[in-house]
Amino acid sequence: MPILTPMSAILEIVPVGQLPPLGVVPKKMHAQVIRPERFGDPTQAFQPEQVDVPEIGPDEVLVAVMAAGVNYNNVWAALGFPVDVIGARNKKGEPEKFHIGGSDASGIVYKIGQDVKNVKVSDEVVVHCGIWDRNDSWVKEGKDPMLAPSQLIWGYETNWGSFAQFCKVQDHQCLPRPQHLTWEQSAAYMLVGATAYRMLHHWKPNNIKPGDAVLIWGGAGGLGCMAIQIVKAAGGVPVAVVSADDKIEFCKNLGAAGVINRNKFKHWGPLTSDVNKTEVFVEWTKAAREFGKAVWEITGKGKNPAIVFEHPGESTMPTSAFVCDTGGMIVICAGTTGFNATVDLRYLWMRQKRLQGSHFANDDNCRGLNDLVIEKKVDPVLSRTFRFEETGKCHQLMKENKHPPGNMSILVGAASEGAGKK
Repeated sequence: MPILTPMSAILEIVPVGQLPPLGVVPKKMHAQVIRPERFGDPTQAFQPEQVDVPEIGPDEVLVAVMAAGVNYNNVWAALGFPVDVIGARNKKGEPEKFHIGGSDASGIVYKIGQDVKNVKVSDEVVVHCGIWDRNDSWVKEGKDPMLAPSQLIWGYETNWGSFAQFCKVQDHQCLPRPQHLTWEQSAAYMLVGATAYRMLHHWKPNNIKPGDAVLIWGGAGGLGCMAIQIVKAAGGVPVAVVSADDKIEFCKNLGAAGVINRNKFKHWGPLTSDVNKTEVFVEWTKAAREFGKAVWEITGKGKNPAIVFEHPGESTMPTSAFVCDTGGMIVICAGTTGFNATVDLRYLWMRQKRLQGSHFANDDNCRGLNDLVIEKKVDPVLSRTFRFEETGKCHQLMKENKHPPGNMSILVGAASEGAGKK
């Protein structure tokens, strides 16, 4: 159990790894803070500070953070690139000249707004990162809030994320914490898992169905390890792509039907207009077919992926569009190798393939993913846990692509239960 600080000690702040009595909120909290003058490598951008605990609104919840998940969005926040998230908020009238990131959390509800009905003080929750204005006309009409003008990503596009002792969230962001998991496991899966769930289940009629082959780029990464398990739970055939042979067994243990090392092929990168030359087209197509044969060795000859789970973007999109099945879907949520992706449109229109963008998840998507975790069909795949003071270090590892396969967490309120676990 976390350490509860005696009531008499609660005047200003409590140490990291300790909690005040349930429902008692101190004036200040410890936080890992980014400021514009420190933009750069995460090890310099994140610095510990003491800041006031934020006030909550009528539909908001204050959560005592037990553990926080790590995602690439706060590498971007630390760099101040491609968006200065602090400056962007200041232009909208928000006063804070700092950013407290963190878009994944597990914790305990300590305070609720007057309109909150779905959670109560003492509830153990996991937090998803989709927020929107409940008075947005799009949302009030019952449309998908992830397409609403007011939609933002909590802990990146908004302040008061999970890299602090308390975080401020909207009530609908809170979901029941799977009780078979540790605090740090509970904090590791929601952003990547719900993103993958929406990509695979939301875009009807191209949602995953039993027997469907799904090509999953970056199978050993945070998104990929979730996608493998979600495809398997749906009765599909997950085919993982990795960058090294030492990641193959990792993906197979998660349920991948087979794994392809992309470094055994040489045709990566965007297409140029030279592909319109017959000899160039023939050469590129031959190389892409070799990759397609590697997929067939796993799925069976002629069985192309019904869904291609994309996020590298620039280096892989031409191949994704080539190997996707007729009438299938390439669904993409990022561009980790670059944003200027190319496709040979002949394959797209002649084979009537769908290129679909996807961004995080709505409440239904998040519940669907959380239910799979509660049912033990999806594991968080927690690979490493860091201490609170190592927030900059773990983001630096992610920036340099030196982080381990799977997902990472940072201990906050749960620090006394397992600090520094690897």
